[in-house]
Amino acid sequence: MTSASSFYGSIPVFRGFASLMDPALYSRVPDDWTIGVADIVDSTKAIAAQRYKAVNMAGAAVIAGITNALEGREFPFVFGGDGASFAVAPDDLARAREALAATATWVREDLDLKMRVALVPVSAIRAQGLDVRVARFGPSANLSYAMFSGGGLGWAEAAMKRGEFAVAEAPAGTQPDLSGLSCRFEEIPASRGLILSVLVVPARGADPASFRKAIEDILTLVERSPDAGRPVPPQGPPLKWPPQGLDYEARAQRGGSLLKRRLGVLAYTLFAYVIVRFDLKVGGFVPKTYVQQVVENSDFRKYDDGLRMILDCTPELERGLSERLAAAAANGIVRYGLHRQDAAMMTCFTPSALRSDHVHFIDGARGGYATAATALKAMVA
Repeated sequence: MTSASSFYGSIPVFRGFASLMDPALYSRVPDDWTIGVADIVDSTKAIAAQRYKAVNMAGAAVIAGITNALEGREFPFVFGGDGASFAVAPDDLARAREALAATATWVREDLDLKMRVALVPVSAIRAQGLDVRVARFGPSANLSYAMFSGGGLGWAEAAMKRGEFAVAEAPAGTQPDLSGLSCRFEEIPASRGLILSVLVVPARGADPASFRKAIEDILTLVERSPDAGRPVPPQGPPLKWPPQGLDYEARAQRGGSLLKRRLGVLAYTLFAYVIVRFDLKVGGFVPKTYVQQVVENSDFRKYDDGLRMILDCTPELERGLSERLAAAAANGIVRYGLHRQDAAMMTCFTPSALRSDHVHFIDGARGGYATAATALKAMVA
């Protein structure tokens, strides 16, 4: 058996996002590992009903639930907006299955959304002639998160949608441990023109070298823009009280009635708001340092068998990206989806505010990755 710490912990962290297509950065996930995939059924309907914050909360809940079940042990995962994917070692599979089943129940009962979940053996993916390889990208000195290549994640997701490898929901009332999951920050308005959700995958039968070149061209274009298009401003995202995500955070907590949990979250978020608003140091907590880490740790770009980015960009950058992607698609190299909106939003996973490795998942506030995925599917329809 290959433990999570010995495999994933041994992968060197790379810093320059523009180099993410370098195959040498990716390590082969062991054969005895398992890929977990989750997504929201009919997320398009939820978006139409303006429930995308609930959709994002569900996706982030998968990562929070598994992390807490594994007692904070590092494992590779990726947030996809309306879902999430991850890989676990054999030693952690039973706990991951339990947490995944409980999260699916919680999503249905507390968020009124239906979540599909599946666990797919890496060996089953390799039997299809595909691979699962993982790299570790460090957006800051504080943390790293996973990038996946090899086509295996995409196949696992398609298999889940066909009903294969399904994990049944836990019994009604089962509550996963979602400690640290919150969404206290307000929407982040575009400051350079618009928030662009970008999703780019290889076209069927595309030459790998040509696809790599197309992705590197796009990344070069983005890297030239201010702060590489990061949608979180240097001073951090807007913070108000009571927070927009109050109800979701209360639902993510365990114990007591929902009213009692809401009151508890109201009190705690007021305390947190005052501390951050007036820059008050409490114990080892330094608000300025925490907010700087929120900015640096924002997960606004990633690679999981395709490039995903949420960019705050100028109309010129948006035009440049659209032109390059359209040309690459016309040449049979890529398929892509873009979605334009006026704001981004953040869902946070902060197991401890005193540690620097809290992660903040960024998506577009008006449909984000899920709507970009719909646009991508329309390309092949």
